[in-house]
Amino acid sequence: MYELAPNIDLLFAEAGESAADRVRAAAAAGFSAVEMWGPTGKDIPALKDALEQTGVKLTAQLAEPRTQFMIPPKNHAPFYTGLEEGVQVALQLGCPRIVVGSGTGFGGRKRQDQLDELIEIYTKAVSLIDGSGITLVLEPVNVRVDHPGALLDRTSEAVYVARGVDSAQFGVLYDLYHSTVEGEDVEHELANAAGLIKYVQIADAPGRGEPGSGLIDWTSRLAQLHTSGYRGEIGLEYYPTISSAQSVKRIQELVAAP
Repeated sequence: MYELAPNIDLLFAEAGESAADRVRAAAAAGFSAVEMWGPTGKDIPALKDALEQTGVKLTAQLAEPRTQFMIPPKNHAPFYTGLEEGVQVALQLGCPRIVVGSGTGFGGRKRQDQLDELIEIYTKAVSLIDGSGITLVLEPVNVRVDHPGALLDRTSEAVYVARGVDSAQFGVLYDLYHSTVEGEDVEHELANAAGLIKYVQIADAPGRGEPGSGLIDWTSRLAQLHTSGYRGEIGLEYYPTISSAQSVKRIQELVAAP
């Protein structure tokens, strides 16, 4: 049903530190796609060779630096410069998406004002990369466990920003783990975001381990995702509690089920 893309910064560590070696390990395990965090610290030519030699595609990478947009003096120039550089790396690697975030919110300003400023920031970002073929996907993250202080912790607010940017090159990254930890109604959020979700990531909750290590009903959640109309790749962004090869079996079986 879905093409799975293990995160090579978290999975297949058994293959070593090299991103290229982890791509080859993922390919050997039967994957045709992978995702990664930022390109910093990676041997990009070697990674490109590994992707080309295995036929594995890279589905997503992070924007760098992870700018704290709302904190004075609010100098966004490093973000825009880093984004343009990231686009060049993405083009080299054939990666169609760059994941962006909200940064830390500023307690002295109304939340609505900060969300509206995100719209301005990302409208400019989209204009800077226009014509590249790269899509920016905005990720809301949970503040209860993993990202205390982050501004964007609600799927509905990421949808609000995406609607404000109003570009085919901008959408929402829906992370089922973050959404679950925040206590969201998954079916409702997927319905509300229909048409704007341009990438999905998963991990089980609690614990952020592989599917089957927590309490999420994966059969139901995958059915809800399918009903929402999403047909793209699913990134496996979890911390394996067992070997990578063993940890992916459960979700592979579920995705392969009719």
